Amino acid sequence: MTLRPYQDAAVDFLYSRDRAMILAPVGAGKTAIALTAMRDALRDGVAQRFLVVAPKRVAESVWPKEAALWTPDMHLAVAVGTPKQRQAAFASDAKVVVTNYDTLQTLPKFNFDGVVFDELTRLKNPSGARYKALFKQLTSPVRWGLTGSFTSNGLEDVFGQCKIIDQTLLGRSKGAFQQQYFTLINPEFGEWEPRKGSLEHVMERIKKATFLLEPGEYRDKLPPVHTVRLECEMPMEDYKEMKKEFVLQFPDVAAIAANAGVVTGKLQQMASGFVYITNTTPSDVPGKYITTQTPRWLNHCKFDLLDDLLTENQHANTIIAYQYREELAELQRRYPRAATLDAPNVIDLWNAGKIELLLVHPKSAGHGLNLQFGGCRIVFLSLPWSLELYEQTLGRLHRSGQRHDVWCYVLTTANTVDEQIWSALQGKRSMSDTAMEALR
Repeated sequence: MTLRPYQDAAVDFLYSRDRAMILAPVGAGKTAIALTAMRDALRDGVAQRFLVVAPKRVAESVWPKEAALWTPDMHLAVAVGTPKQRQAAFASDAKVVVTNYDTLQTLPKFNFDGVVFDELTRLKNPSGARYKALFKQLTSPVRWGLTGSFTSNGLEDVFGQCKIIDQTLLGRSKGAFQQQYFTLINPEFGEWEPRKGSLEHVMERIKKATFLLEPGEYRDKLPPVHTVRLECEMPMEDYKEMKKEFVLQFPDVAAIAANAGVVTGKLQQMASGFVYITNTTPSDVPGKYITTQTPRWLNHCKFDLLDDLLTENQHANTIIAYQYREELAELQRRYPRAATLDAPNVIDLWNAGKIELLLVHPKSAGHGLNLQFGGCRIVFLSLPWSLELYEQTLGRLHRSGQRHDVWCYVLTTANTVDEQIWSALQGKRSMSDTAMEALR
């Protein structure tokens, strides 16, 4: 296997720096870049052992397969699974150990002088328990981060990611960072707004440690993405009642939203045709409660739109992204042969063209999975608020190896929160583009 010229340049960038980040779009080969740089660093004694931290599914399936392709002579162990399995991997003589972010609080004694953070945005919150557990142990002189976008959900996200790589970039204190580049607009909820010019100033400070993969260097290698927004209409009386009163009354029960944050979720559910009734009852343990969510269906307008779309596309192989468990349940009722990522060998079966419908949640399919060989169509039944999750999920198809134009269908319900989410994603895309421009 031979790297492309832009990938070789990225490898050289990592190898020549102890602290560095690769900012490259989905499908640009960040895993291959990191593997090659690690191999060279181990060969030349720059580092003795690497820890790779990645999302769980990526750690299990992507890194071992990519390593077999790009660095077959480099011993790699996967520390995922039971405590015994993880311990065996850490205790092995493997020069590279891959684990997942969920295990950071249970890491054994740290004996790695190199660390690679795959999907660095998972470490955007320096106040999180996982972040603190890792930071307390982290003494590795070599630290490399891989990401698609620092700013997919706002400029504040940049601080935590840079701190874990190199504290000299943006400092040690998030409070000082906020005071310098933000204005506190809502003290009660801790909401900060970037000051004018802050984005450009922050990008200038981190530029020395960041390799930016220019779109022009790889885009001609990928087919285009065609994004089509399809809209349906639904009866609005119940929706308007929930939006105004934070409650929707049924003959026997009521759907209640405790606050504005909860009502936004209820409204997104209703845009898909249902709403959860939440019921909390005391458990047998004093002070503990059991919470159940029972769906009540209002209409099937969006699912009927999906039926029409799949029929129009002659039931070509398609990925369907959902947000709620009840959406998944309805999809499985309508399409009993549809597969989920939990099924055995599902990735291989999909890439072999043997699965017509693959049902995914963006949080499970949002990073690292190679699904580009089994189809070229994806439908967002409902949208995530996170631009990173949206782009990463789309990137399962639109990545190196895809030979066909990719068709992305976004289903929205007219005059609902769907429109706000779609608009918010476009706004975040604008900030991300601005950040990329500032790094050039």
